[in-house]
Amino acid sequence: MNSLRFRAATVADIPAVVHLVESAYRGDVSRQGWTTEADLLDGRRTGADDVGACIAQHRSVILLAERDAEPVACAHVADDDGAGYFGMFSVHPGLQGGGIGKQLLEHAERFVREHWSLPVMRMTVIDVREELVAFYERRGYRRTGVIKPFPYGDERFGLPKRDDLRFEVLEKLL
Repeated sequence: MNSLRFRAATVADIPAVVHLVESAYRGDVSRQGWTTEADLLDGRRTGADDVGACIAQHRSVILLAERDAEPVACAHVADDDGAGYFGMFSVHPGLQGGGIGKQLLEHAERFVREHWSLPVMRMTVIDVREELVAFYERRGYRRTGVIKPFPYGDERFGLPKRDDLRFEVLEKLL
C-alpha cells in the first residue's frame, strides 16, 4: 500500500473534489462504500460553487489525501467562530474501510490545532446515520445533543427521501 500525501486543494482541484464527494454519497457508485446517503437523499451533495467557496474563504481549507498523485479522499476544515469545523469528508467508495478516512481525520485535527490553534473540532451528522456516528465516537467525538433541522426545500443539500432527517452536532476536544 502506497502512503498518503496530504495537501490543500486549489481551484484546479474543484472538479476532482466534486466528483469524489458525489461518488462517496450519491448514486449507485456510492453503494460500494459504507458512507452512502443514497437511501436517504437524491440530488447533489455538493457542487463546484460550494467547493470554490470553501477554497476561497479565509481560514478554510479543503484537504486532499492523494495516493500516486490521485485524490482518494477529501475533507473541508474551517475556523467556525473559534472551533474547527469538519465536513465534506469523502473517501473513494472502493477504498473505504482501509484506513484512509482515519488518517485524513487525524490529519485534519492536527491541521486545525497546529495552524489555527483551535481547541475543539465540530461537525454535523445526519442523526439517523448511526454507523457513521459510531465511527466518529470511536475516534473520540461525542454527541452534544444539539440538533439542527435539515434544510428541507434547499436542493443544495439534496432531495430528501424521508421526512425525519436532522443534523446532530458532534465534537471532540483537540
